[in-house]
Amino acid sequence: GGVTVFLFFFLSLQIALYLGKRDFVDNVDSVEVVGAWFMYVYLACAFRYGSDDLDVIGLSFRRDIWIKRIQVYPPTGETPTKTPMLESLMKKVGDQGAPFSFQMPTNLPCSVSLQPGSNDSGKACGVDFEVKAYIANNKDSADEVIDKKDTCRLIIRKIQFAPATNNPGPKAEVSKQFMMTDKPVHLEASLEKEIYYHGDPIKMNVKINNETNKTVKKIKVSVEQVTNVALYSSDTYAKDVFTAEYGETVNANSTFDKTYDFTPLLSNNKEKRGISVDGRLKDEDTCLASTTLSQGDKEMQGIIVSYKVKVNLFVASGGDVTVELPLTLMCPKPAGECNVSRNCARNVSCDFSLFLVHDR
Repeated sequence: GGVTVFLFFFLSLQIALYLGKRDFVDNVDSVEVVGAWFMYVYLACAFRYGSDDLDVIGLSFRRDIWIKRIQVYPPTGETPTKTPMLESLMKKVGDQGAPFSFQMPTNLPCSVSLQPGSNDSGKACGVDFEVKAYIANNKDSADEVIDKKDTCRLIIRKIQFAPATNNPGPKAEVSKQFMMTDKPVHLEASLEKEIYYHGDPIKMNVKINNETNKTVKKIKVSVEQVTNVALYSSDTYAKDVFTAEYGETVNANSTFDKTYDFTPLLSNNKEKRGISVDGRLKDEDTCLASTTLSQGDKEMQGIIVSYKVKVNLFVASGGDVTVELPLTLMCPKPAGECNVSRNCARNVSCDFSLFLVHDR
């Protein structure tokens, strides 16, 4: 019926994991629902901070942030809410199907990766979400070793879209007085709107009132990505994802008013190690990591991303004047229903359900 389903087979085709989508949207106040032997499925949010090779020498290369496990066979009596996707899958697999769903809490981070360097190999560091189905011989046995042939797994993503309402942008101003001058340089910067989409030009208005006897030699505009990695401790990394210098001068006792357009893009930052990017599936295209939205009252672990725009004035024989503005950079929520595409701004499908087929 035109429905896209992700399907993974393991256990000599005796167990199959069906997913209607691999992207699950974090709406800040809620997260989309993920849908004598025993069959379990678990969903894990983890932070990967090293290569798989480290596991060979006994070092842990990932830390689980959140895990939830459910028993899907034998049935426990709990059934997920029926959706069009779930009903379609039930018709396809019949009585062998075991439907299930997960509800992720709102304080989990989104899927974000740290861009590796040119000489780095293996999986990138970052936050990922994994759905794993496996067959166990014992009920709720933590010590049982599960054979790989009795397991299938699939990486999914948790993503956020920009809110539907877009408010007027922030404004900031500063005045700075220099030696040998009685009056200051006044700098004001403002963004046209609060939220910008990846790939769209950012419009910023800059106003300068130079009441000094000095000349403003040039103007520098930069966009800084701030990545906060919150695990055992909180570490913050700041990297410029856009920088431009404009050789426009503002003479003594004069004013200046101009709107600048600029666009921070991942394609211009491919060589920068440690840039945060939106989580990707296999080798598909991605973009700079979106701003992380949160409710503010819940502690969040993992990777939290924010942006700020800086405007620097370089004053002759005087130093500089700097002002900063917060920037929200996100993907727009798709209008209506759509299929998952490689375009970051439309990386979502319409509906989803999770389904397990068993035949043992």
